Amino acid sequence: MTKNFIILLIFAASLVASAQQDPQYNMYQFNQIVINPAYAGARDGIAAIASARQQFGGFSGAPQTICASVHAPLAKKNIGVGLTLLNDVLGPRNMIGAYGNFAYILKLNNKYKLSLGVSAGYNRFQFNYNKLEFKTNENFSNNLNNQVANALDVNSGIFFRSNSFFVGFSATHIAAKNLFEVTTANNTLYTYRLRTHQFLSIGKSWQVNQNFIFAPTLLLKSYTGKMVVDVNFNAFIYKKCWLGVFAKLGYGPGFLFQYYVTNSFRVGYSFDSGLRSARSLGPSHEVIIGFDLAKLKQKMINPRFL
Repeated sequence: MTKNFIILLIFAASLVASAQQDPQYNMYQFNQIVINPAYAGARDGIAAIASARQQFGGFSGAPQTICASVHAPLAKKNIGVGLTLLNDVLGPRNMIGAYGNFAYILKLNNKYKLSLGVSAGYNRFQFNYNKLEFKTNENFSNNLNNQVANALDVNSGIFFRSNSFFVGFSATHIAAKNLFEVTTANNTLYTYRLRTHQFLSIGKSWQVNQNFIFAPTLLLKSYTGKMVVDVNFNAFIYKKCWLGVFAKLGYGPGFLFQYYVTNSFRVGYSFDSGLRSARSLGPSHEVIIGFDLAKLKQKMINPRFL
């Protein structure tokens, strides 16, 4: 097994993993700035949230993601700004990223707002081949040099909302920068580069009565010609607790909840597991902690405040 062949296997594994260049989030609807920079300022107050996700806990080297973000509206709520920090680990690959977010918020009328957003940031990718495990007695990773690559990155998006509806579209890694190149013995060139991902999110809420709001959401993710669909059915109960069930089509179901400890402090958890052959990957867990540091005029009961 040659050095080039080992590197090629690592690149292939990273690309085959389901959308793993961009981390997956079960509770994206509670922190949409992680998938759409146009969401900055959409909570109409200072919002800070942190999340941690352990995906596919059934094997060593499975994806682990830690994310923290803060955003707020400025200039009479016509501008949204934010900061997002990210650490995503997948096997021997460790990515650390930092993004600044900017959104221009257009008030179309008393009911609708349209935000145009962009985020620019820096990513540091490190491949630590010493973390590779081989089934043979020889440790081939001793013959490899760890790789480090730095990349400037740009994402963009739009976000349209009212008090009971939202739709957003965004694209990440617009430049699709090459990070590594490997040339094999027969002069075949393989590249590992950032892949552009597209996200379409849609949500609508219905107030059934004073203590129950039904708010389903849909997330479509597209990358390298593949489509991933997440369907969520969420309910806000007694203006205190979000409960939801969801399905990742082609993978499996899960559930989530978010609880308002106070009007400004909330905690959440989600769990999902694959069906049939995907069950062998193991379950995934995600936790979030959120703070709303500005006083809002109303309780957060509509999709734009998910």
